[in-house]
Amino acid sequence: QVQLVESGGELVQAGGSLRLSCAASGRGINGYSMGWFRQAAGKEREFVATISRNGERTSYADSVKGRFTIARDNAKNTVSMQMNSLKPEDTAVYYCAADRAGSLSSSRYAYDYWGQGTQVTVSS
Repeated sequence: QVQLVESGGELVQAGGSLRLSCAASGRGINGYSMGWFRQAAGKEREFVATISRNGERTSYADSVKGRFTIARDNAKNTVSMQMNSLKPEDTAVYYCAADRAGSLSSSRYAYDYWGQGTQVTVSS
C-alpha cells in the first residue's frame, strides 16, 4: 500500500508558476512509475505527466509539454511537478498517482494508488 498526499496548489495569475509536491508513505515509490492527473469541474480526469521508476523517462500531455516538468526523489519518497506559464485552462484539481506495473501509462486506469488532490486555480 502507498499513501499519497499532494500539496502546493493555490490561486495564481495567468503566466505565473507553481510547484506541486506529492509525498508518499507506507512503501517506497521506487517500485512505481508515478503520474500527475487533473480534473476540472464537470470534466473527466485527464493525464498530465508521468515519470519512470528511476526518473530517466518522462511523458507529458501535449497541452502541458514545454511548460510542466515532472521529477522524483526516491530517497525522499516524493514526486513534484513544476508548472510554468500557467493558463486559466490549467485550473483543476491535481492528483498524484502510483502505478505498480511501471507502465508510464497515460490512462488513469493503469494507476493503483491516488492522492486526495490539490486545487490549482489560474486567474486571467
